[in-house]
Amino acid sequence: MASVPFDQLDGFIWMNGEFVKWADAKVHVLTHGLHYASSVFEGERAYGGEIFKLAEHTKRLHDSAEILGFTIPYSQEVINDACCELLRKQGFTDAYVRPVAWRGSESMGVSAQNNRINCAIAIWQWPSYFNPEQKLKGIRLDMAEYRRPDPRTAPSRAKAAGLYMICTLSKHAAEAKGYADALMLDWRGQVAEATGANVFFVKDGQLHTPDADCFLNGITRQTVIELAKRRGITVNERAIQPEELSTFSECFLTGTAAEVTPVSEIGEFRFTPGKISEQLMNDYTAEVTPKQIAAE
Repeated sequence: MASVPFDQLDGFIWMNGEFVKWADAKVHVLTHGLHYASSVFEGERAYGGEIFKLAEHTKRLHDSAEILGFTIPYSQEVINDACCELLRKQGFTDAYVRPVAWRGSESMGVSAQNNRINCAIAIWQWPSYFNPEQKLKGIRLDMAEYRRPDPRTAPSRAKAAGLYMICTLSKHAAEAKGYADALMLDWRGQVAEATGANVFFVKDGQLHTPDADCFLNGITRQTVIELAKRRGITVNERAIQPEELSTFSECFLTGTAAEVTPVSEIGEFRFTPGKISEQLMNDYTAEVTPKQIAAE
């Protein structure tokens, strides 16, 4: 799968209200979203034929578009139905779901209020974001050079394409040095997140995670916080300084693509994947598994 270019996969893509052949889902080279990052997207996973927290993801897609100043011309209900129908049409039960909305190519320039707002959904089979064997041992993170920006300088509460530029740069730099990912600080120098996932730490049986005040409050992040509280685990959402990393015993990342992934190393700091990380990995798996499948 990894060796096949994404524009050469088989199947269908839902695009502007229609199912089109995968190879025919194209945009013009002068589309505004490509040049000026006027694009928002979601990442979702289907487990056992059901898309986990589909409604929450679709709502966030609409909210992100509103933050970027445009309205998606398809209701949340229409997008939800299209995601489910496309999953069936693709013939998948376990898959990755990618809705995306963007300004089109009707005019070129920074100002594009009258450009068409396009929307598409693609679904493909995508295994765990990180190598499964490494995941059990804990992945290694570098410290990123770039920082999450001040919310006064970027729409940090939107899942917007432009916000991922520094994430791509940071992940590429980390991988070039043999790491799986990178931990990013925020503009204040506080711990923020990895390049595409939120981060949690364990200390004395409690969870500690940065306040989501300048980066995306992930749906998986929210799910794991809920799962931890069900277990009676105290969750501290607070500012975390880099020098505190030496005081934590466990660390893990959360995200739709990453799911729950233990971390063994962040730069000079070391962690040992332990009981809480393993428990929440298992709890998350149980949470995303459709109940009828879990009962079999």
